[in-house]
Amino acid sequence: MILDTDVLVDFLRGQGAAERVAVELKKRRAFTTAITAFELWAGAKTSEQAAAVETLLGALPILPLETPGARRSGEIQRALEQKGTTIGMADSLIAGICLEQGKPLLTRNKKHFERVPDLQLIDL
Repeated sequence: MILDTDVLVDFLRGQGAAERVAVELKKRRAFTTAITAFELWAGAKTSEQAAAVETLLGALPILPLETPGARRSGEIQRALEQKGTTIGMADSLIAGICLEQGKPLLTRNKKHFERVPDLQLIDL
């Protein structure tokens, strides 16, 4: 499964989905995306937070945004814009990577991601 930014932030803060993330990390069934890694690095405001982010990302395989995922992400973004139900560029990129990799997404942000056809979401 791919872990979204919100559940990884929960893990770093020791709240919300932290327990579920810990289980998935221990079982080595978890991945994240380069987009989520960017969001975590950008959000680290202190040296302690930056160190925690580095440790967490060091424990997770990070899936890159490659051409097929970028194409899929662009298609998602365009289709949602045409419907007037956009989810934001970062979420479109994460969704495209998930679909290209054939992996489900663990997120608390179901309101956005359930708009993406064929994207499998995992309940917390």
